[in-house]
Formats: sequence, C-alpha cells, structure tokens
Amino acid sequence: MKLVLGVSGASGAPYAQRAMSFLAGPGRAAGIETDVVFTKTGRLVWQHELGTNPADFGLRIWPAGDMTAPFASGSSKYDAMLVIPCSAGAMARIAHGVSADLVGRAADVMLKERRPLVLVLRETPFSLIHLRNMEAVTMAGGIVMPAAPSFYSRPKSMEALLDTVVARAFDRIGIENDLVRRWTGLSEPSEVQDD
Repeated sequence: MKLVLGVSGASGAPYAQRAMSFLAGPGRAAGIETDVVFTKTGRLVWQHELGTNPADFGLRIWPAGDMTAPFASGSSKYDAMLVIPCSAGAMARIAHGVSADLVGRAADVMLKERRPLVLVLRETPFSLIHLRNMEAVTMAGGIVMPAAPSFYSRPKSMEALLDTVVARAFDRIGIENDLVRRWTGLSEPSEVQDD
C-alpha cells in the first residue's frame, strides 16, 4: 500500500505521532509506503504540543508547498490518504477543492481518483458550516471521522486512548492493526431492560 499521511493545524498532534509510530514500525514491516505532508500550521502545532522532530520516524516528509510530490497527481497511484488531525479549515478547503497546499491537492487527487480519503476532524463544537463541509466531503466519497476516543477497551494510558482513534482511522483505509482490543460484545446478556 502507498499511503499519504497529512497533518493539519488542528490541536491533536499526538494522534499524528501515534499514526507515524505505527507506520514507521509495523506498517513499514507490512509493506506500507508512507509519505507525510504537514500543513504550515500543522508543523507549528506539532512543535508546540510535542516538541519533537517528526523526521525521527524515518518516513518521507514533503514540504507543504511542494506540488512536485508524486501524490500530487493521480497517475502516481497512491492507494489512500489519511489527514490526522484535520482542522475545520483544512476540511473546508478539501470540501471545495481548494488545493492551496500539498495536503489539499493530495486530498483532491484522492477524491477525483475515487480512492479512500479519511479526515480525522479535531474540532468542537460543529457549526452549520462545518456540518455542510462534512456533507460535501462525504458526498464526494471521503470519510469524516471526528477524533472521538472510545472507552470500551478500557485504555489505561494516553497512548492507548489515542490508539482508539488511530486504529479506527486505519480500519477505514484498510490497514490491518491490533492497536486496540476489538469489541466482541458483552460476555453475558445484559440485565438492562429495554425502554
């Protein structure tokens, strides 16, 4: 699989960090080729929230304005794109085909080529404009997935909590992972009565 990982300027750089950690380790071992692109603000937020160098993962990182990147064209045949975290502004530009930077252009390519595009939206609350942009992305074939952690796996650390979102995002684009314990239902029928 050839994957584009976009990192926009929403708060939530730890989600991107967990995704990159997996993609640089088990993902690479499974044959996933990952190209990364940060928006200008995405890189600033990463520095503020994490203070680390994303290049340490050894993944290929492209400048935000480099429209010569292979995934800026549908002929390069990248398989999928994940934007994590995705700001409301990045989603709006994607929803309306505004390729102002490489994240927007790569997302535009995914939509026009009918390839999986997942936006892990990190915004709350939603305005009507956000909801309409979510609808536009969805109608164009993308998936909008709010960064809403789950708790049924009983995460015991921040990393485990982040993984509940990252694992679901990977599921949407077909990346096998065992980042979280999967829901198997309750072991016994519940005592709760229907309303």
